[in-house]
Parts: sequence; structure tokens; C-alpha cells
Amino acid sequence: MRPNISTRLIALTLAALVLAACASRNEIPVSSLGEDDDAICRANNVAVGSSEYVACRKNRDVQRGNAAAKADRAQRNLSETMINTPYKP
Repeated sequence: MRPNISTRLIALTLAALVLAACASRNEIPVSSLGEDDDAICRANNVAVGSSEYVACRKNRDVQRGNAAAKADRAQRNLSETMINTPYKP
């Protein structure tokens, strides 16, 4: 029995969703550090373009980089643990 068009369409859609999930694995959501950086820095009554605003944005950038590095380290440690741990049924 040949699969009909709807079965092929469902299979193609599921494959696209799986590939899209893998492609977006490395993206860091804005909500990982709270809100938008600009909104947070403006909430502290800092004028846009001032040295305090620039320092605030740089600080937020460093925090985001540290969070990404921590997530990458955790993923790497998990994969190494899975590889190095023998399977015991």
C-alpha cells in the first residue's frame, strides 16, 4: 500500500521540526538573564549613551557570555560522563 500525500506531509513536517530544534540549540534566549538589556539599563535611570549606560550594557554582555559558557560546560561534562561511564544493566 502506497502512503498517501497526507502521511508524507506529516512525516516531512515532523522531520522539519526535529531539524529546527537541533539548529536552534545554541541560541541563548533573552529571558535567560531576565529582560531586555536596554530596558534594564534604562530602568536604573541611566541616560542612553552615557558612560554608565555603556558600562551597564557591557556588564550584561559579560553576564550573558558567562551564562553561555556555563551551559556549554555543563553540556560537555554531561556528554563526557555519558561516554566514560560504562553501561551496567
